[in-house]
Amino acid sequence: MSSESFAMTRKTMGPELAKLAEEHMKHDLQQSDRDALRKAASTVSTYATVGSLLGLGLGTLLAFRIRSNRTAMFKAFRTTEQPTALKFASGKETPLPDMTAALKPSTLGDVATYMLLGGGGIFFGGETGLLTGSFRARQQIGSDRDGRDRIQRAFRRFQADALRQQAQLLENEDRGSILGL
Repeated sequence: MSSESFAMTRKTMGPELAKLAEEHMKHDLQQSDRDALRKAASTVSTYATVGSLLGLGLGTLLAFRIRSNRTAMFKAFRTTEQPTALKFASGKETPLPDMTAALKPSTLGDVATYMLLGGGGIFFGGETGLLTGSFRARQQIGSDRDGRDRIQRAFRRFQADALRQQAQLLENEDRGSILGL
């Protein structure tokens, strides 16, 4: 297993790309365009955060309801009269085991329910918030046609420069492997 198997150990161009993006923001965009991009990024972040919190709350509420229903069902099961033996037509009688202990809600089951539904709520709420925030940010940026065109042009220039840097990095890696370095 190589050191690049995990995302956190991979060598990325993150700092270089961030610096390149800042340069494009300074030179290709006006102040109003930069403000619009910052506002749009803030909108996406806010929507994703609110969505995650709502998802966590709804997941926790659902987990609480499932747990209380499980407890109520167990109490109802425990209080009803249950058969203790099975009698066959031949007259043979077989005792039935007591299943009460196996059906009792456990702390481990409660923890798993809260963790899974809470985590699922965070994921579902966060993704929904990200989608709605992206839609709202697109509306904010698209309201000024000239600004939108400048932003798109700057983004295309950034992409071209980033691809050039990546190609240069790949060429340098190929030369190093050919020379045995």
